[in-house]
Parts: sequence; structure tokens; C-alpha cells
Amino acid sequence: MSAASSVAGRSAAMTVWPQLERLLPQVSKPIQYVGGELGAVVKDWESAVVRWALMYPDAYEVGLPNQGVQILYEVLNEQPDVLAERTYAVWPDLERLMRAEGVPQFTVEAHRPVGAFDLFGISFATELGYTNLLTAIDLAGIPLLAADRTDEHPVVLAGGHAAFNPEPIADFLDAAVLGDGEEAVLEITEIVRTWKEEGSPGGRDELLLRLARTESVYVPRFYDVDYLPDGRIRRVVPNRADVPFRVHKRTTMDLDAWPYPKKPIVPLAETVHERYAVEIFRGCTRGCRFCQAGMITRPVRERSITTVGQMVQEGLEYSGFSEVGLLSLSSADHSEIGDMCSGLAEQYAGTNVSLSLPSTRVDAFNIELAQELSRNGRRTGLTFAPEGGSERIRKVINKMVSEEDLIRTVVTAYTNGWRQVKLYFMCGLPTETDEDVLQIGRLAHEVIKAGREATGSRDIRCTVSIGGFVPKPHTPFQWAPMERPEVIDNRLKLLKQAINADRALGRAIGYRYHDGEPSLIEGLLSRGDRRVGAVIRRVWEDGGRFDGWSEHFSYRRWVDAAAEVLPAFGVDLDWFTVREREQAEVLPWDHLDSGLDKEWLWQDWQDALTEYEQDDCRWTPCFDCGVCPSMDTEIQIGPTGKKLLPLTPVNTGLRMAAGAGH
Repeated sequence: MSAASSVAGRSAAMTVWPQLERLLPQVSKPIQYVGGELGAVVKDWESAVVRWALMYPDAYEVGLPNQGVQILYEVLNEQPDVLAERTYAVWPDLERLMRAEGVPQFTVEAHRPVGAFDLFGISFATELGYTNLLTAIDLAGIPLLAADRTDEHPVVLAGGHAAFNPEPIADFLDAAVLGDGEEAVLEITEIVRTWKEEGSPGGRDELLLRLARTESVYVPRFYDVDYLPDGRIRRVVPNRADVPFRVHKRTTMDLDAWPYPKKPIVPLAETVHERYAVEIFRGCTRGCRFCQAGMITRPVRERSITTVGQMVQEGLEYSGFSEVGLLSLSSADHSEIGDMCSGLAEQYAGTNVSLSLPSTRVDAFNIELAQELSRNGRRTGLTFAPEGGSERIRKVINKMVSEEDLIRTVVTAYTNGWRQVKLYFMCGLPTETDEDVLQIGRLAHEVIKAGREATGSRDIRCTVSIGGFVPKPHTPFQWAPMERPEVIDNRLKLLKQAINADRALGRAIGYRYHDGEPSLIEGLLSRGDRRVGAVIRRVWEDGGRFDGWSEHFSYRRWVDAAAEVLPAFGVDLDWFTVREREQAEVLPWDHLDSGLDKEWLWQDWQDALTEYEQDDCRWTPCFDCGVCPSMDTEIQIGPTGKKLLPLTPVNTGLRMAAGAGH
């Protein structure tokens, strides 16, 4: 049963709380649906001109800490006539009850039906959230297909990293935004506000046309895709004269002008991260060939040390969190990271506040950093990502880390009091052999041996964590074939045997891995085109939900759906995943401009095959990737020469009380 019957028109945004409250005693973790967190904003419905429902398409515990949604939520709610509320994916137990009782998808702030909002914005970090998108749209009483929606329905808008190829979900989306959202959501809000104030001329079609004309909002319905007889794309062209041929990504250049979140949302239920997170810079120029985030967020833009200090001070005072996460793709690469960490450690000395760098490059971690991060006696987890086990495969992926670097870095951590480090690798990389993967085991053994020798203690451990490689759009590996799941699973089995071959060392090494099957499906979704939408819909109709969770993911369901749907188009699952692309092939996302020159990406793919390493262009001459000239931007790095001010120690008693309150 659709929940549409519960949405009695756009204006009647009544709360569904009375109906929902009756269902909550029957579900697990009901607190995640209640709302009322510190930092949540409830505004008057009638006084808002533009209303946004923002979603991270996963459970509350994963979605609430998402930095992107929290930033947009605050940016929008600062506007006096704009209202933004949050919604998350509901677990299957509540979904069943909502369908039975006619309760629609709701926001957690005021439990308003999502179908009553003007805009329904979904932020995708991973493609495995696509089935949850369909659940939310359907529960909201919004037609699944964008073509079936009327002026009465919200504009369904995607953002986030996975929106850089929205083609697999193009049939379900009204629009997608590429790149940074801070300025984009305000521009979209202004377009909707003006259109509504003018009396909504031309209806939904005119509104979408106005969004498309910005050249930074992609509206799939205004583009037609033609295919060649062999299944490849012939061309993607606008079907209207006033729509741009290419859609460009948004880049927020001055991060100091956008110091969000200022008032982080403090969860009521347990979540995956409970900390005040500050993004210290955006973008990366290390050039790891597998890393979509590093490619699509170029150029590097640093937040100044003074802004970071101010954000940490205000964020902690507001929230009562006791951990500060200094976030970026490679936090230790900030040009002032040393002063930043020592300044913060000084400021919060004697309190219960700890610092963490969730992503740390092996060659950027040093003794000073280790000492500052452990100054308060609390050591948060340390994760290093060599990504490849052998020197050869690290050259292929351009991860310029030597074995000596890795061992020296991990020993530094052990000698500074850490007893546990995590090493992250990938399996299934281009040109990879069994031997490349077995080298991971040898490396882990060397790490434990060196750590024991340096500390004189046998009480040290490392966890080897392995993820499956997925080729992503807008990276040099966008042309690469994937490895079959059975090959990856066999390599992981051989690796486990190699780690445990030496019992004395093996027992100090934890081993966590993701098998090859979810990676293959993520590969289908990441490089798919519009034809894959029919597979997603079939999986969803067959009960597919929460595909990012191993306990809910069904490989068989995806394989069966692909076998049922794709042959009608003359393609199959292998065609999208294990097939290598040619240089001349039109890729599904070629009309979506990440700023990177396709010729440069192709050359870097050829360099990978010859194991040629590319330097970091922050410290060397430009390699002409295309971003800076095409986006009229430039790399922004310090140092500013400033220290973290004011460096007055925080009142210890006051901080402890705040922490206890949280």
C-alpha cells in the first residue's frame, strides 16, 4: 500500500506524530525516530516560503553524523523564510507498520510528511543507498518515476559524491547537484522562492528549466541518451535548446566564510561517530588513481588555523562532545597541522577533550603529531591506509608510500603509547596478482616485529582491513575492468592463511575483509547508465533495502534482477563490471563536468599500466589536470603564519561538566 493517502495536500503539513507514536513500541531502537536532539531546529511551517526535507539514505545511527547534511541543514535554517528538516531511512520493521497504517515518510524534527515539502534533497556517499532512496520516495507518496510527478510533489534532488554519476537513478530524480552544496542550496532556494512568489508560472517544468539554466544543476529529463548497436552510448544530448550541453560542479572556494556546523546536532541514540568534526581542508592533490573523492574535490582549499580554533571552541561549548575530529581526505597534509594540533592540545590540556585525525597519510605522521594527539592521555584509534601490499601495486595506484615509511610510522605510534593500529588495503586493483595481495601479510608481520622490538612489549596489535576495489567515475580507473568476486575471495583466503602461517605473529594481527560480491554490485551502480535504473527498481520491488549493510545485502537478488532486466538492452552484469573501456567510448557521465580533463585522466590510466608515479602538484609544477583553469580556481594552502588564538586554557571544571551532561 502506498502512503500517499496520508499526505492530504502540500499545505496541510500536519504532524504524523500521533499515528507514528503508536507504532514505536513495536520496533527496535524507537528513539531514532523521536527527534528533539540538541541542535535540531523546528520552525513555523506557515512562515516559511521554501521548505527542504534533507535525507542521508541510511539509518539514523549512520546518517546523523554526516557532515554534508548537517552543514546544509544549518545553512538553510539560518535563512529567515526557509525551513529545513531531516529524514533518514526507516528500518524494515517500521516500514512494514507504516505501510499497514498509512503513515508516510516523515521528518524527525516535527514529524511532517516528506511529500509536503518543496524540495526533497538526498545526499549520497555511496551508491548502495539507492534502494533506500526508492523506499523513501514511495513511503512519502511521491511517484517513483520523475516523469509521473506533478506540481503537487517535491522536487527530488540528489547530491554527494555518488551524484557525480546520477545516471543509474536518473529516472527517479528530478535533479542532481555536482560538488559543494553550501552556495548551491542557497541558489536553488532563491530560484524556488522567486518561482513561487511569481505564482509558479509554467508549473514543475518551468521550475526545473530555471534550475537547469544555472548550468550547475543537472535535470536528467532534459537530456536524451542514444545507444550504439553494441550497447555503448552513442551520445547524450539536451532535448531543449535552452539547456547546457555540459553541467559543471560547484566549488566553494573560501571555507573560512562557511564555518559550519556551528551548532552540531547531538544524537539521542548511539551513532557511528560521536564527536565534533571540523573539516580542516577540502580537496586533495595526492593523485591516488582509485580515489574519486580526491579527484572530484580538487582543488585543495584550506581552512585557516584561526577559523579551525574558533569552530572547535564554539562547537565544543555548544555540544559537550569530548572528541574533536579534524577531518579531510588526508588531515596531516594541512600546511599548519603541527601548530593546529599543538595549539588545540594546549588549549584543552587537563580536560577530557581528545583530538583525532581520522584519515592520516603514512608519510605525513610524525613524532610531534603523535605526542600532540596523545597529550591528554586518551588515544583515539589510528588508521593508516597503504592501500596496496606490494611496492609495485602502490606505484600502479599512485600511493607513494614505501615499506620503510609505513614501518617507521607505525613504530612511532607504538612508541608513543598506542597499542593498536589499523592498516587499510584494497583487493581487486587493476593489474593485481595473488602475490601483490600476499605481500599484505608479510607487511603486517614486519609491522608487528618492528613494534615489539621498538617497545620491548608483546602487547601490541594491528588490524588488517581489506576493502574491494570499485572503479569510480571521474578517476583514471574509470576505464578499468573489475575482478570477479571468486578471484577476490580466493586471494583473501590465501592472505588469511599467509597471516596465520606464523602463529606467534599472526595472533597479534586482526583480519577484517569485505568479500568481492558487494563490490561488484557497487561497480555496476557506480559506472552504470540509465538502463541500470530498471535493475535497481527490480531489486527494490523484490525487497532490497539497506544494501550497504552486509546482513541485508543479497548478491543473488542483484544478479537475478540484472539477468532478468539487462538482456532486453543487449547488455549484462559483466558488460558493466568486468569489461575494460576503450578511450573513445562515451562514458555515461561525460556530460557532467568535474573539472578534470578526460585526456589527462586517460593519460594517467596509461601511466598506471606502466607503473609510473605522479607527484603531488601542491609542491611541484602543474600537471594540467584541468581543474584550476576550467573552474577559474587555484590551489589554496597556507601557512598563514598565525598561531591558534586565543590560547587561553579552557576552564577545566566547566568543560568536565559539559562533557558529563552529554
